[in-house]
Amino acid sequence: MTYYIIIRGPLAIGKTTIALELAKKLKAEYISMDKLLKELNLDNIDEKQGCISAKNFIKADEFILPKITEDLNNGKIMIIDGCFYHKEQINHLINNLNYKHYIFTLKASLETCIDRDKGRKKPHGAGAATAVHNLVNRFDYGIVIDTEDKDINKTVEEIIKNIK
Repeated sequence: MTYYIIIRGPLAIGKTTIALELAKKLKAEYISMDKLLKELNLDNIDEKQGCISAKNFIKADEFILPKITEDLNNGKIMIIDGCFYHKEQINHLINNLNYKHYIFTLKASLETCIDRDKGRKKPHGAGAATAVHNLVNRFDYGIVIDTEDKDINKTVEEIIKNIK
């Protein structure tokens, strides 16, 4: 069965680690929206909004939609991870991809995200973690998974259980 999965959540929640492990288990293709935004030079902060604009996220969507569509048409499962803190971006993908989809919002406390960020090779810092945590937590979308006391494998297992 062909479908796509969106993994969303705040900075340092473990989106990429979880998405990559999930892609391995499901033999799926993986796309990082954060990496794509950076590659396309769309990751600049909008002064008025205090974050990357929905417009820039949608530009990134438009860039990657042909590849996602081609892969889905070829029977591949797609996993897309990113903060997805604008509903417009999620809705844009859903409206342009006429395939079954699953959306997972990963949750953990701000303190946990800050601690996890500190363990990175290049931490973003408490300020960035706080800002993104606040943006992502303005709304929940899809299935919410609390990762607070779960390791990567338990989180991946919970996601797989929800897609079957």
